[in-house]
Amino acid sequence: MIRFILNDETIAADAKPGTILLDYLRLHRKMTGTKEVCREGDCGACTVLLGRLTGDAGDYNVDYKPVNSCLLPLGETDGAHVITIEGLNRPGQSDLTPVQKAFVSQGGIQCGYCTPGMVVSTTGFFIDSPTIDEKNAVAALDGNLCRCTGYGGIKRAVRGLCEEFSIPAGAAGGKKRLELLVRWKILPEYVLEMPERLKELQALENGDSAAESSAKVLVAGGTDLFVQKGEQLADASLVFLSGRPDLKGIRTEDGRCIVGAAVTVAELASSPEIKRMFPRIEDDLKRFGSTPIRNRATVAGNIVNASPIGDLAVFLLALDATVALSDGEKSRSVALKAFFKGYKQLDLRENEMVASLSFPIPDKSTGFNFEKVSKRTYVDIASVNSAMGICVENGIVKKATVSAGGVAPIPLVLSETGRFIDGKAVCVETVKKAAAAAQSEISPISDVRGSARYKRLLLGRLVVAHFLALFPERLKAKELL
Repeated sequence: MIRFILNDETIAADAKPGTILLDYLRLHRKMTGTKEVCREGDCGACTVLLGRLTGDAGDYNVDYKPVNSCLLPLGETDGAHVITIEGLNRPGQSDLTPVQKAFVSQGGIQCGYCTPGMVVSTTGFFIDSPTIDEKNAVAALDGNLCRCTGYGGIKRAVRGLCEEFSIPAGAAGGKKRLELLVRWKILPEYVLEMPERLKELQALENGDSAAESSAKVLVAGGTDLFVQKGEQLADASLVFLSGRPDLKGIRTEDGRCIVGAAVTVAELASSPEIKRMFPRIEDDLKRFGSTPIRNRATVAGNIVNASPIGDLAVFLLALDATVALSDGEKSRSVALKAFFKGYKQLDLRENEMVASLSFPIPDKSTGFNFEKVSKRTYVDIASVNSAMGICVENGIVKKATVSAGGVAPIPLVLSETGRFIDGKAVCVETVKKAAAAAQSEISPISDVRGSARYKRLLLGRLVVAHFLALFPERLKAKELL
């Protein structure tokens, strides 16, 4: 039995944990406001808000995130609060919310099919965004498509909302934010009851631990798993990892940064510790999926997916990251570059799972840069991506690690390129030769994302881009053309 709160109703769903939430809403509950279109997390028509209890005794809160219900297994809602488009309106009243009114008045609705997801995402933006402005509001809709191309009206709607509803500094987040949004009627009153209701719900006995222990499929974010194997997983025994405290959190310890396996991409991008080390991290990870995908996709999920173009894999390879593995009894560590054994093959033994990833904390002499080129700037996978970590003292490279994706069967550390750069002066000649070394070290194939020749040339330019980004005072683009 899966227990959760759906809008204002407590649910005990006698359904299989692998049932997709979108199907449960539309087929079992007959709630058709949440639309079905792509079933791949690309269009946002099925967006809902997923709220989880946070905090501790006496100071509970509910953290809401917009997610794609087409990729969310029902088991992940256990103990959570789900808000659909129907649940945004106050029970028993037909008044539109301010968000809905803005979309109507500004011509943000054409056929209307994408509109429920747009409204839910915009509402999620007002709940979650530290800054209320048009730029961030539009960015929060990066996972929503309007096939009628009504973007002008949609932008006018969110612009007007940002002008009308500015968030005071004292209500930046948490309970005060929710209270303010309820007062403005952006959210219904029942959300204020959710901390207590979810606390009571989680006190109930949930699930069968014996069944869980025998499960064979581990699910973290599921943002790729349920695209590829959604139908197969509907009846499978699943273990959900996203709520496990031992797999969460980002901390520094003994000169290393340790990232829990179930940390989401959104959590990674917003982490103060990570932002101090990598000031560009938020911009870099905006090119990783969309807001709803980043709210679910996890660090370990991107690694064990073993995609040759995994963004986080390429990012972490350039940091000389290590993977911590556990089977529940024994633990071991493997260098990330040795973790990838071949195409979709990992150094992962039976019953093992990734517990965390870690990397040395960069010092002041170390620079880092990540580059990604794809057919679309956003919400697309890379043709080629690359990262470089480089330590330079007095103009001389002490150590360089260059990684690349899309140029081999696995995410790759360019060992020969790194060895060539080590000990060299940062100058035009070094950069040109490093780019040539990188091109000679790879084995790309031609596919829908580009020809082998294109990818080889592209990687060379990305190596140049790393140096230009990290050493603008020493290098000029016109000298490296």
